[in-house]
Amino acid sequence: MEIDQGRHGSSLLVPRPEAERVQGCCRDQTLLAVGVLRQHGIPARGRVGFADYLRPGLRIDHVVAEAWMDGRWIRFDPGLAEPRGRVANPRDIVIGEESPFLTAAAAWSDYRQHGRSIDDLGVRIGPVDFTGPLFVLSYLIRDVAHRFGDELLLWDSWGAMPFPGGQVDLDLGDVLAELVQRADRGDGDAESALQELYEQDARIRVGDEVVQFSPRGEPPVRVTLAAPSR
Repeated sequence: MEIDQGRHGSSLLVPRPEAERVQGCCRDQTLLAVGVLRQHGIPARGRVGFADYLRPGLRIDHVVAEAWMDGRWIRFDPGLAEPRGRVANPRDIVIGEESPFLTAAAAWSDYRQHGRSIDDLGVRIGPVDFTGPLFVLSYLIRDVAHRFGDELLLWDSWGAMPFPGGQVDLDLGDVLAELVQRADRGDGDAESALQELYEQDARIRVGDEVVQFSPRGEPPVRVTLAAPSR
């Protein structure tokens, strides 16, 4: 709002030309949708993973939303108004093996359990290649954080999230992927175990400080959070 008011200085009810609107990424759109739903008493959460419907032939890192309605989690893309690619209904995206949205947990399982390549998943910024298991583990930890209400920026890093060129904690990834996928299938014990692990394990829990990378390629900085998550 501050950026908008500094740019326009008029009521938010006044339409802005598209090129002059304050823009956000998928995480911002999802967080807005999730916040509105929660305000109306509807359980909602963000999901972090990869979409194959944004650009032909590519699996793009993406954040979508889920809302608990009619006795199930309904997955939807707040940034998509019309059908696109394999998404026939952006307000109720198919969940499961045939989903056009691949959760970070499913991507990790594809890699570890089925030997499928995930080297195309991630980002390349200049000379930095942040893809494959390094990136997917980071997104898996981020997805768990979103599940329990810690919806930080996509370029914030903490705990066991590996930096480009760093080491990957394969065992941690295996545990998280199994619990997330079981919980997604409605396993209440897995959901409880996942929450307990998140609350107690500093490798995945958001702490007092994060390393913040820049989507514009600027040097990373350490940021102390305004209020501890836990």
